[in-house]
Amino acid sequence: MSHRTFTLPDLGEGLTEAEIVRWLVAEGDEIQIDQPVVEVETAKSVVEIPSPFAGRVVTLHGKQGETVDVGAPLISVETDTEEMAQYREEERAGSGNVLVGYGTDPTPAAGRRRRPRRATTTRTPTPTTPGSGTPAPTTPGRAPLVVSPLVRRLAREHGVDVRRLRGTGAGGMITREDVEQAVAAAAQPSAAAKAAAPPAAAAPLSTQETERRIPLSAAGRAAAANLARSRAEIPEATVWVDVDATALVELRESARTPDDPGPGLMAYLAAFVVAALRDFPVFNGRFDAERNEIVSSTQINLGIAVQGERGLVVPTIMDAGAMSVAELDRAIDEATARARSGRVSPAELAAGTFTLNNYGHLGVDGSAAIINYPQVAILGVGRIMDRPWVVHGQIQPRKITQLAFVFDHRVSDG
Repeated sequence: MSHRTFTLPDLGEGLTEAEIVRWLVAEGDEIQIDQPVVEVETAKSVVEIPSPFAGRVVTLHGKQGETVDVGAPLISVETDTEEMAQYREEERAGSGNVLVGYGTDPTPAAGRRRRPRRATTTRTPTPTTPGSGTPAPTTPGRAPLVVSPLVRRLAREHGVDVRRLRGTGAGGMITREDVEQAVAAAAQPSAAAKAAAPPAAAAPLSTQETERRIPLSAAGRAAAANLARSRAEIPEATVWVDVDATALVELRESARTPDDPGPGLMAYLAAFVVAALRDFPVFNGRFDAERNEIVSSTQINLGIAVQGERGLVVPTIMDAGAMSVAELDRAIDEATARARSGRVSPAELAAGTFTLNNYGHLGVDGSAAIINYPQVAILGVGRIMDRPWVVHGQIQPRKITQLAFVFDHRVSDG
């Protein structure tokens, strides 16, 4: 027997650290090669880390919520000589099992001895609805649905057991509001206690009582740095225009059937953006400040701004220029689902060449959006509203929206 320590691997995209979100194994568990052992949050997304070793978990290096540097110890495993010989053989053969998102063939190799993972029994306390004391129905042994590390951190700071909360988000997801309600309910004394308590003397409020500091997650820090860099380095210009979108709404409605809702408005907007970028490829790329060159991409990788539990992220529709409206619709739905669950890869987040931001569903008419660095342009779409509009000299009710186009003035003089 020997002990092997697996360090946090290089996660790509120049990332140097990651926050431990959730351990998927416990000390004493038997694990297999390529078995996911921990979820970590990088500055880009939440990813699972697989183990390159099989054996018994001896030590978990780090607690949930702690930040680990790349190359620092992550997990120690007790392995036997046969497993180590197999690992070295795979390593020499070029197995990618130590890299995130890659692994060995799931079929056991000849001669490899697989150990069954030890079954564990978890006792889960009866969940209750915040402030009500009513048990919340859950599946026995099922982990609480919490995607956002900020929500987990908020719960830890206030001593809230997320297993006792009823999630009000999509699919029973526990949201920040659920935790805050639980904190508020716990902070309120009963009516009887209030009546029995003597009046408290007024006292000056301390700094700790009048403010609360909320640390940014790794993703939040990366987003803040990216936004600050965009505003600091890009001389941006913004133009607005009100657009009659009546024909667009009619086009979407005409594609609907009782059995098929047809493509959404975002798919049509994406198709229009792709067509515009073909005519004006200068906006589909980046600006190389060191060489004073405009770098225009030959492939349109369309970023779609999505507001999820972990904040604003921009997943990419790869090669959107080669897609039909129906294909764009499916790709946007899939990218949105991944973004909202925090499962967008760092490579996908960094691949965009232009960003489309539909903030109209938030009830916003217009916005001077910030360019998604290192891109050179972004298009924002406001809500579509019924407004009086002059058509052929006559005032008519039309579907009007506002488009905001923000671009790097270095690549275009307007």
